[in-house]
Amino acid sequence: MRNLEEIGRTGLMVNPIGLGSNAVGGHNLFQNLNDETGKKIVRAAIQNGINFLDSAFIYGMGRSEELIGEVLKESKTRQDIIIATKGAHRIEDGKVIVDNSPKFLRETVENSLRRLQTDYIDLFYIHYPDEGTPKDEAIGTLSRLKEEGKIRAIGVSNFTMDQLTEANKDGNVEVIQAGYNLFKREAENELIPYSAQHQISFIPYFPLASGLLTGKFSKDTMIEDGRSNNPLFQGEAFLQNLEKIELLRTIANDKQADISSIVLAWYLTQATIDTVIPGAKKPEQVLLNIKTLEIELTTEEIQEIDRIFMA
Repeated sequence: MRNLEEIGRTGLMVNPIGLGSNAVGGHNLFQNLNDETGKKIVRAAIQNGINFLDSAFIYGMGRSEELIGEVLKESKTRQDIIIATKGAHRIEDGKVIVDNSPKFLRETVENSLRRLQTDYIDLFYIHYPDEGTPKDEAIGTLSRLKEEGKIRAIGVSNFTMDQLTEANKDGNVEVIQAGYNLFKREAENELIPYSAQHQISFIPYFPLASGLLTGKFSKDTMIEDGRSNNPLFQGEAFLQNLEKIELLRTIANDKQADISSIVLAWYLTQATIDTVIPGAKKPEQVLLNIKTLEIELTTEEIQEIDRIFMA
């Protein structure tokens, strides 16, 4: 098992493989989820050395946080677990509204604390930016909550470069979470360099590109779920993407590893990425993700993976 790594300059020490918990209670995001299975996923993570759990209000409108809170309560391991959660959404007249106002951010942190059954959140993100609230004002609210001991570190998610710059005016943003994977590398243009310059840890979401980077798809696979609307899974682009994955398979076979483990290991070689948070819909996937820690990529392999996906 690899040693714990600090998330940037937060003081939070985590297993480099965390758990993205959008399929834990995220009934609004996935069909046919079972809450007991969700709790088993969280238990499998904790029992096998994962100590970093990433949640959000929008994952089941608080249900993900509730299930995590129930598991932590039964195992009495709260002090050993690093919890990240995200807020910015409120429900009004049946509509989901994004709100970064100081009043609402304080309210959503308090509600997350209650659902998680804890008195502090290790890492709290503004999940999405709204249109009206000055970003430095929103971060100022989180800074006060940090001073009060209700959160330990401050993050933002889905912010543009301009929004991140405004939010970090006083240097208080410690983590940014954004979409990034071997197929989707736009963050390398501005967000990742900015993160490196300002000692902000970059945590990618969708690191396995909705499962495409697991190697489980072929040209004959029928894509019948929500992924059918994803350009990565469509037409000629899909076939070209599969060719790249087959090149990865060669590296994976040489190491007697799964393609997903090779992909996750590659992210962890990047300077600003301290941890990755792949999701799981069943406990077995958690165990597979953990096998990433057994992978040591050579300099040549790191460069070859980079070359394959830059082509």
